[in-house]
Amino acid sequence: MEHAYFAAGCFWGVQQRFSRLPGVHATRAGYMGGHTQDPTYREVCSDTTGHAEAVEVTYDPTEIDYPTLLSCFFEWHDPTQVNRQGPDIGSQYRSAVFPTNDLQRLTSEQKIASLNGSGFYSRPIATRIEPIAPFYAAEDYHQDYLDKRGVSHCGL
Repeated sequence: MEHAYFAAGCFWGVQQRFSRLPGVHATRAGYMGGHTQDPTYREVCSDTTGHAEAVEVTYDPTEIDYPTLLSCFFEWHDPTQVNRQGPDIGSQYRSAVFPTNDLQRLTSEQKIASLNGSGFYSRPIATRIEPIAPFYAAEDYHQDYLDKRGVSHCGL
């Protein structure tokens, strides 16, 4: 199993979408990329900890590869928005990837360059490639939040 980390706004929908992909064996909603240890949801929402709402994806690379996960990530949100997604505003809602190794980093850089050169978006990609950092799992009530409420955010 390998891990990938993505931030694309509110983690509820992102977690649900990744959890439904074949080859993804587990997901966790949490916080990544900040400067405090063990942040709480309330602290992250204050936009003072530096963390992004992120999703940890545990996947089998023989069933699904990182480029596929990365393509899904970019399709599921607007990667041109800075520090927001839809109505959610603040650096905790930024678009970011946290590569776990050099290959993930290179693949992410190439994907962003490709998207920027494609002409598909009218603005440049704002997704940040950030250094791998400690991942802090969100509180239990955030895990699989939409599924627990019977909400299908993603239509998958």
